[in-house]
Amino acid sequence: MPSYSVVTFGCQMNVHDSDRMHDVLRAAGYVEAPGAEQADVVVLNTCSVREKAEQKLRSEVGRLAQLKRRRGELVIAVAGCVAQQEGERLVAKMPAIDVVLGPDNIPELPSLLADVATGGLPAVRTVFDLDAPRFLVAAPSRAGGAAPSAFVTIMKGCDERCSFCIVPTTRGPERYRPSDEIVGEIARLVDAGTAEITLLGQTVNSYRDPRGLLPLAPDVAPDDPDESEFAALLREVARRVPGLRRLRYTSPHPRHLTRSLIRAHQELEVLCEHVHLPVQSGSDRVLKRMIRRTSRAEYLERIERLRAARPGLTLSSDVIVGFPGETDEDAEATVSLVREAGFLGVYGFKYSPRPGTPALRLGDDVREEDKARRLARVFEASEANLAAHLPTLVGRIEEVLVTGDSKSGGTVSGRTRRNEIVHVEGAAGLDVLGKLVDVEIAQANKHSVRGVLTRAAQASLPTRRPARVALPVV
Repeated sequence: MPSYSVVTFGCQMNVHDSDRMHDVLRAAGYVEAPGAEQADVVVLNTCSVREKAEQKLRSEVGRLAQLKRRRGELVIAVAGCVAQQEGERLVAKMPAIDVVLGPDNIPELPSLLADVATGGLPAVRTVFDLDAPRFLVAAPSRAGGAAPSAFVTIMKGCDERCSFCIVPTTRGPERYRPSDEIVGEIARLVDAGTAEITLLGQTVNSYRDPRGLLPLAPDVAPDDPDESEFAALLREVARRVPGLRRLRYTSPHPRHLTRSLIRAHQELEVLCEHVHLPVQSGSDRVLKRMIRRTSRAEYLERIERLRAARPGLTLSSDVIVGFPGETDEDAEATVSLVREAGFLGVYGFKYSPRPGTPALRLGDDVREEDKARRLARVFEASEANLAAHLPTLVGRIEEVLVTGDSKSGGTVSGRTRRNEIVHVEGAAGLDVLGKLVDVEIAQANKHSVRGVLTRAAQASLPTRRPARVALPVV
C-alpha cells in the first residue's frame, strides 16, 4: 500500500485540516509512514498568516526536492492557506510540487494523487465551496481509543477584513455549519470517550445557524450588530450532549463577546474558565489602522464583565507588534494592556506584509530591531503575569484532564479547566490517559505546575493493561 506523511504549519484550524487529510488518505488505502523520508506522498499543510511560515514552506520543498531527485516516485503536495493564496504560481516557482490543494478541496486529495500517479500534469485545486459548504468530520471509534480532546469545526472563512490579515483571501467568506450537524459530531465523539471539545472557527463567535434551528438565547439584543447565534449554539450543545465534560472555543473576536455570550459563561458549567481572545494591540490609534472595530476601552470593559460573570476565568491573547506607523508609545500601550488584562499567555508576532491586504498601502516602516524589542517587552509582561499566577495554585486541588506523558520521566501531563499545564505524579501503572482526575498542586514552575494525584483519584483509577507481546512461533 502507498504511504504518506502530513507536515503541518500554522494554527489549530490547520491542525484540524491535517487530521481530516489523514482520514481521507487512510480511507483511500494509504498508510502513514514514520516520516517524510520514508513516505511515497508528502503533504505540506501550510499557513500564510505570517511570512515566516511561507519561508518554512520554501525550505521544506527544497529539502524534499533533493529527496525526490533520489526517489523519482516521491509525490509532493502543498495544501492549506499558501496553496490557496498562490495556486498555479507555486508550481511555477517550485517545479518539484505535484499537487496544490486549497482548504476546501481536501476530499479531492486522493483523486488528485491518483491522477499524478498515472502520469498526469501537476494538479491545482483551490476552489471555495461557497454554494455548498463542506465540513469534514472525524469518524470516532471506541475500538481505536478516543482522543481526550477534539476539535469540531462550526464555521470557516472570515468577514472581518482586518487590514493586516490574509485569512479572508485564503479561507474565503464566512460559511456556517448547521447546528444539528455540529451537535451530532460532538455527541459521537463524547460517546466514543472524548471528554473535551474545542469549537473551531476563524471568527468562531460570529456563528449563525444556516438552517435557523436554534432557539433565541437569553439577553439577545435584536438591534445589536455584534450579536450572533453562538451563545444559542453553546446552550444547545450543553442541553443535547450532557455527557460532555468540557467545552472550549477558538478564536473569537472581541466585538462578538456580547451580553448573551457572557451570560452563557455564567450559566453553563460545561464552558471552561478560559478564553483566548485576540486583541492585537493596546493602542486605539493602531487598532483603528488595523480595522479591528473595537477600542481598548471596549475590550477591557467586555473582559471585565466576562470575569464578573465567571470568577477565576483566565485569558490569553494574540498581539502584533511593529504594525505600520506604530510608535514606541503605541507599543507601550500594548504592554500596559497585557498587564491590565492579566493575560497568562500571549501569541506574539512581528508584523509582516501579506499579499493583497489593505495594510500593504501603509508600508512597513518599523525597523526590525524595534519590532524585536517591542515583542520582547510584550512577552516579558505576559511572563510576569504567569509568574505571579502559578504560585497561587500551590496547595489547591485541581481537576486535570490527562492528555499524555510528560517530557520529564515518570509523570503524565494535562490541563486544568483554566488551561494551566499540570505535570502529574502518582500515576505510574494507572490507566489515566483521557481521564479527569483530582490533583494536589505542590510546585509552581516557569510555565506549568507540578502535582500529585489525590489518594481518592488513585483509588478510583483502574490499572493500566500491559501491552500484549506476540511471541514467535517455533
